[in-house]
Amino acid sequence: MGLLDSLIGGALGQGGAGGQGDLLGMVAGMLGNDAPGGGLAGLVRSFQQGGLGEVIQSWISTGQNLPISADQLGGVLDSDLVRQMAGKAGLSTSDLMGQLSQMLPQVVDKLTPQGSLPEGGLGNLGDLLGQLMRPR
Repeated sequence: MGLLDSLIGGALGQGGAGGQGDLLGMVAGMLGNDAPGGGLAGLVRSFQQGGLGEVIQSWISTGQNLPISADQLGGVLDSDLVRQMAGKAGLSTSDLMGQLSQMLPQVVDKLTPQGSLPEGGLGNLGDLLGQLMRPR
């Protein structure tokens, strides 16, 4: 079982993910159309501007996901958002970035099964959590 599967199980009350289920909700909120940073499209722009467009494109495409380090991810995410998420999750920013570097590729991959950004974006937080919790 992968990290995303255990997080989804925890969010559904089927596993021991604990606070990581909350983290999954925060990640979904970060990717939604109503997110302050522009959702997934905004995240793609940040990656492209940070020289990591190939990495995020691998998560969106149907091929193998390229890895990302916590440091690389920290270079493209808004530092205020990272601090805010860390506080809500009860984690240090370093621990949060470590978990996000493992979780975010899987979440983006699952939310883009057709290999491209959906027209109109991914929807709101409720839509995203529903998509994430659907069995494959």
